[in-house]
Amino acid sequence: MVEDRELHCIICGEHKAEGEGIRIVSEFICETCESEMVHTDVKDAKYPFFIHQMKQIFIEKNA
Repeated sequence: MVEDRELHCIICGEHKAEGEGIRIVSEFICETCESEMVHTDVKDAKYPFFIHQMKQIFIEKNA
């Protein structure tokens, strides 16, 4: 039996079940945030926020 783990979304900070989003490298983005990000125009005020949050994917945790 496979256990559903809860993962922390790097965009909204909420905990979601593992199957409710995508994993990029070692980070997790929930389906809600993924959908919002792909439908956000680059001129939208929220776009820079998404970019800032996504940078966490490439930052080493123990640097």
